[in-house]
Amino acid sequence: MTTDVAAPSAPPPHRPLIRLYQDWLHQHRGLRFDDYRALWRWSTTDLDAFWQSIWDYFELQSPTPHTAVLGRNVMPGASWFPGAQANYARQALRHVDAAHAAGLPAIVSDNERGEARALSWPELKRQVASFALHLQAQGVQPGDRVAAYMPNAPETIVAFLATAGIGAVWSLCAPDMGTHAVLDRFRQIEPKVLIGIDGITWAGRDIDRSAVLREMRAALPSVRHLAVLRQRGGLEAANEFPDAADFAAACSRDDAATAAFEPLWLPFEHPLWIVYSSGTTGLPKPIVHSHGGIIVVSLCGGLHLDVGCSYHPNSFGERFHWYSSTGWIMWNSQVGGLLAGTTCVIFDGSPGGPRDAPDWTTLWRFAARHGVTFLGSGAAFYANCMKAGVELAQCGDLSRIRALGTTGSPLSPEVQQWGSAQFRRIAKTDAQRDIWWMNISGGTDFAGGFIGGSRELPQQPGVMQCRMLGAAVEAWNEAGAPVLGQVGELVCTQPIPSMPLRFWNDPGDARYLASYFEMYPRGHGRRPGGGDLPGEAGGVWRHGDWLRIGDDQGEGEWCVIYGRSDATINRHGLRMGTSEIYSAVEALPEVLDSMVVDLEYLGRASYMPLFVVLRPGTALDDALAARLKDAIRSALSPRFVPDEILQVPEIPRTLSGKKQELPIKKLLLGQPLEKVVNREAMANPQSLAWYVDFAASRR
Repeated sequence: MTTDVAAPSAPPPHRPLIRLYQDWLHQHRGLRFDDYRALWRWSTTDLDAFWQSIWDYFELQSPTPHTAVLGRNVMPGASWFPGAQANYARQALRHVDAAHAAGLPAIVSDNERGEARALSWPELKRQVASFALHLQAQGVQPGDRVAAYMPNAPETIVAFLATAGIGAVWSLCAPDMGTHAVLDRFRQIEPKVLIGIDGITWAGRDIDRSAVLREMRAALPSVRHLAVLRQRGGLEAANEFPDAADFAAACSRDDAATAAFEPLWLPFEHPLWIVYSSGTTGLPKPIVHSHGGIIVVSLCGGLHLDVGCSYHPNSFGERFHWYSSTGWIMWNSQVGGLLAGTTCVIFDGSPGGPRDAPDWTTLWRFAARHGVTFLGSGAAFYANCMKAGVELAQCGDLSRIRALGTTGSPLSPEVQQWGSAQFRRIAKTDAQRDIWWMNISGGTDFAGGFIGGSRELPQQPGVMQCRMLGAAVEAWNEAGAPVLGQVGELVCTQPIPSMPLRFWNDPGDARYLASYFEMYPRGHGRRPGGGDLPGEAGGVWRHGDWLRIGDDQGEGEWCVIYGRSDATINRHGLRMGTSEIYSAVEALPEVLDSMVVDLEYLGRASYMPLFVVLRPGTALDDALAARLKDAIRSALSPRFVPDEILQVPEIPRTLSGKKQELPIKKLLLGQPLEKVVNREAMANPQSLAWYVDFAASRR
């Protein structure tokens, strides 16, 4: 790796990528659309023509032809590009020669210690080849799982591409997650290889993770090989894992074999990775996505994201950064920039600076230092910057930034207006005088976006611009009918290539079906463009969000997400099942029962209270509150520490004993009690009185 991280000085012309795609459609397909709605409707009704156009526009390759685009329109179980072959790593590394000839790096990285590095495209290819050969030498075969406990560093991307290159299945957890949460994920997939880091720096503190690695290896009997990225110095650290491979050494090979290595061609729907999304009960859901599906949808999403190929004249010198930990699907999205030949700029550390001296200019100064052109983060980051009084004029040269991205939770109008005003004050380009916000709503579930933006559409603070191409998204009322201008359930009526192949170890797809497809009758609303199909077509995808399409009168492309329609905790883009929080909290002897709700609602600050029932004679004091927070922080992640802890007499439960999370959430969001809960279906209806009073006190 080198430390030459200089960025091109002048911004490229950058015509909107979605306009270039439409120009191509007109030239090569004879298609012209009067407005975005017409383009979107074509993309969601003529699925074969649309997805074939994405394949052709991005010049995707396969040694064998596909016999169809959508071989079978069934949800779940759609068959995409049957006969075709793909490999994520091969698609990323196809850019090596052209990008390197243009003098552009593949990855620029930095961290809290100020260790800035640049990884060239040829060096990325060599390291990927070296580690891929190392994995093969350990007996790793296509389909074997490789689990990683790694930070947002170039080494993690190398390990991922190497794993993908040989057809093994990647799975990643962030090193800020506790042992219990990680094992709940990795135990389900039985990895053959574990890759981990022995120490990290976060919020100004050096944190030893060697004990976590030891616990993980001991608890994962399927692991046959351990590779450690060593960050801790000294002889003791070197001897910590005497039988483990040194990750750096495993990536150091440079010989004829590494030069000759090529990623395997794999079936289009060969498993690429396993990611995790939690429901309200049970273990986290291990979601399997395919090589081909992720490639196609990532490239399609790039048209909306407007992040271009770094060596293309229209977007020359593009530097893409989306702040993320490795435990969030946006890490996968960030790495997806490589698929299009984009330089990825990554940061490992806290965006808010040291814990004892918060500094919300950290990420902005990082962006200035490395010439970032597109800066993305969770909506909470921008809100924290506004609350901290950040002045971008004091953060260095941000003149190359032309667009901002947000996701993870609704972005309030006030925060977007603050950010736009900040850029107007420092503007050096037309793009900065009216900075474009790419507000996205999607999910880990399908590693993509349902709602997003277009540089060609008008902006409105706190509102997303449009439904994304290929995403047949509708808002359905209680009768299962599509509505405009009203809040309804977000459903997707047609398959998308990146929808899960399956959940890992899910006999009969029972959990997969229950998670997304069982709310509405099979076949209902499944005809492209509207109407029903026979039951064999399967059900629509119900995502679990409240959505309004259009303005109050249903006009325009505007989309607003009004939070989760289920009780999954979604903290700034990271989902966690409530059961995982309860396991941590209720392990304390003082706690008899607990309930948590996430009040995520457009225009309001995110608020997650934890309600606890304590043993008789026990009071909730500062010491106990601190222990409860520490339990969540160590078992799960600091991101899931509640905003407030309240002692309550009882937790409302159904007759079958289930906690009434969703009714209490709706009550606290302002809905009347009689419309959110049926007292006759409750085991303890008297418990509601406390929550009614609490809800009233918050208004």
